[in-house]
Amino acid sequence: MPSKIPNSVIGAVASVIASHYYSHSTLNSLFMESGAPGDVPLGNCETKCATWLRRCNDDPTVDPLVVLGQVIQKFMGQEPSDWRPEIAEGQRRIRESLAKNQLTYQINGFVTIAGASLAAKTLADYLSAGDFASIEAEFDRAIKQLDRDPHAAITAASSIIEALCKTYIDTFKLEMPANQSIGPVWRVVQGHLGLNLDSTLRDDQKRVLQGLASIVDGVGAYRTHIGSAHGRGLNPPQIAVPEARLAVNAAHSLVIFVMELWHAAQTSKNSL
Repeated sequence: MPSKIPNSVIGAVASVIASHYYSHSTLNSLFMESGAPGDVPLGNCETKCATWLRRCNDDPTVDPLVVLGQVIQKFMGQEPSDWRPEIAEGQRRIRESLAKNQLTYQINGFVTIAGASLAAKTLADYLSAGDFASIEAEFDRAIKQLDRDPHAAITAASSIIEALCKTYIDTFKLEMPANQSIGPVWRVVQGHLGLNLDSTLRDDQKRVLQGLASIVDGVGAYRTHIGSAHGRGLNPPQIAVPEARLAVNAAHSLVIFVMELWHAAQTSKNSL
């Protein structure tokens, strides 16, 4: 059974997030994108955040800690600075509140029970370790969201592609593009992937890779038009579940393809 969000964590997160964003439309988008259930709650920004988080605890179809992690991910990922000291203070409040309840925040939006080493792994850990089972689980989680929230499912798939590309670039010490959105980072990875040595098959593979590039562009475009980071709002463009399923499954095929090439090359190198 998924763990519930403790009341003290709800209080801290609601206070920090509401103060940071201070916008009903932004908070509405953030919570809907994160998979929070139901209609927009009434009340001021802080009340709205607290109500939505409590609603996650009461909905058996929702994993409350998953939603919580998605809600705070962008805020927790910011770099504190001297001119915005409230960011560091807010991050400290959230971490301390989680710690008092034996919870911990990990990068990429994971809130887990402290000391749960396997659960505390991030997407980057799974990808770099060649942990196919955990990546499959992440896609399964996205697929399970399709009927309830296809927008969130597509955003999850896009995030996995983006994490794949950035982890691949870091692993092989490639040059990270200045624009780190999904398209540019994929082009760096695509340029590094080894092609089939047979000239005929090499041309065929280039065509497949061109198709994969279209998948990345399409999934990234979906995310741009419906994701909270780009102003999804209360009335985002509608997408049918079969369309969203196609995008998620295509993203899954791409990620597994790159992982298999990546880790086959690593295994070959280690065996020399």
